[in-house]
Amino acid sequence: MGAILGIIFHAIGGFAAGSFYAPYKKVKNWAWEIYWLLGGLFAWIIMPWLISYMAIPNLNAFMSSLTLDEVFWPYFFGVLWGIGGLTFGLTMRYLGMSLGMAIALGLTASFGTLIPPIYYGQFGELLTHLYGWVTLFGIIVSLIGISITGKAGIKKDKELSKEQKQEAISEFDLKKGIWVALFAGIMSASFAFGIAAGKPISAKAVEMGATELFSNSPLFVIIMAGGFTTNLIWCLFLIFKNKTIKDYVKTKDTPILKNYIFSAMGGIIWYFQFMFYGMGTTKMGDLDFASWSIHMSFIIIFSNMWGMILNEWKGTGKSTMKYLYIGLGVLIISTFIIGIGNYLQGFE
Repeated sequence: MGAILGIIFHAIGGFAAGSFYAPYKKVKNWAWEIYWLLGGLFAWIIMPWLISYMAIPNLNAFMSSLTLDEVFWPYFFGVLWGIGGLTFGLTMRYLGMSLGMAIALGLTASFGTLIPPIYYGQFGELLTHLYGWVTLFGIIVSLIGISITGKAGIKKDKELSKEQKQEAISEFDLKKGIWVALFAGIMSASFAFGIAAGKPISAKAVEMGATELFSNSPLFVIIMAGGFTTNLIWCLFLIFKNKTIKDYVKTKDTPILKNYIFSAMGGIIWYFQFMFYGMGTTKMGDLDFASWSIHMSFIIIFSNMWGMILNEWKGTGKSTMKYLYIGLGVLIISTFIIGIGNYLQGFE
């Protein structure tokens, strides 16, 4: 039941991650840096602190008890992840939700899943158990599924005219988007490194009264503070460069209240991905490293669902859609395989 519940939590988190950019598409007449920074304020500052206050009986005392060594690496990896998250937003801007997610998350899944257990010397131990082999097989299957959906996205790009692509994605730019997606995918894996480095913080949270289910919440405060630092610097640079600060108050031809609401919604939905991701990892036992590939798989499934709803696949041929459906099916199968590996762990 623990593995099943963990996968359910990851599915909810994946749905949030695959859906967070949809509200941003409703923002009108605001520069990208304006709504991205506002959404980030909710995603990386307000929500992590709010949930942590609910999870930890005395959060202020808990945060004060942390040492510099405990905080530094999660924050550092948060800064690197923030660079990935920043460019991840640009990936959606240039490639759309379907193709952008597939390319960026393929790399994120690979690096974020495999590097932590290798770094901490756990990889060899996994290979001595059946559940370890089954779980690694499930990860390989998930990467295959990600590759197939990525192939579908590339085929879609070849089939559609520039006008058709820009009908759904106004700033479509394949060359620029591919480079941004590659960089974003590698850097975004740093969030998984931050979680691995911050395990002592999560353990201390349980000691101070947090339930295991929400033990990662205060850790997210630190990691996301690092991410917010990066995004704040870049967005302020763009705001001063483009002189767009007035967007926050201009009302002419701008639905300003709706813009604030949709930007806040995007940020809040974005945070839910990691809230449920953190909850899911607590149910995966020694195989919590596999949570990252499960999370990535669900994100791709739901982001492609939104891509279809938003007509990003409109006009593509049957062969391309076949690749898409097969890829999504393989991703779903991979989550079951990883769940089986987690289940087998209880018998060894």
